[in-house]
Amino acid sequence: MTARSFLLVTAFTLCVAAPTAVLAQGVLPGAKNGAEQGNDAAGPVGGVVGGAVGAVTGGINGLLGIKERPRFKKYVIEQHPRVFTYDQPVAVGTVLPAEGVEYYEVPAEYGHITYRYAYVNDEVVLVDPGTRRIVQIVE
Repeated sequence: MTARSFLLVTAFTLCVAAPTAVLAQGVLPGAKNGAEQGNDAAGPVGGVVGGAVGAVTGGINGLLGIKERPRFKKYVIEQHPRVFTYDQPVAVGTVLPAEGVEYYEVPAEYGHITYRYAYVNDEVVLVDPGTRRIVQIVE
């Protein structure tokens, strides 16, 4: 595959995936940072590859970074939030019921996180407030 073909395929893939990817915080900043670093190191092709790698890394860590999770979980437990008992498994993608769940804002010290947290079956979870879908289990 030529460099030009690679760029076209990658650009097309990113354009198709971008609308879905923006739903996860951190993807776009990760892509931007990765693209800038890749471009500095290896030119335009490095920018495309760096952008894709940065998007994946940003999507994984953009919710609540790996380093922040233990501290955030401790914070939540210290706040004594109301525990919601749910009779279904708690997993990423689960949509919580409209009634009975208390949602709390994530303090700014943990980053710019638009999700809310809840305490469900002794699990700290981040939830999309618009859909009530669990987007991350904080372990």
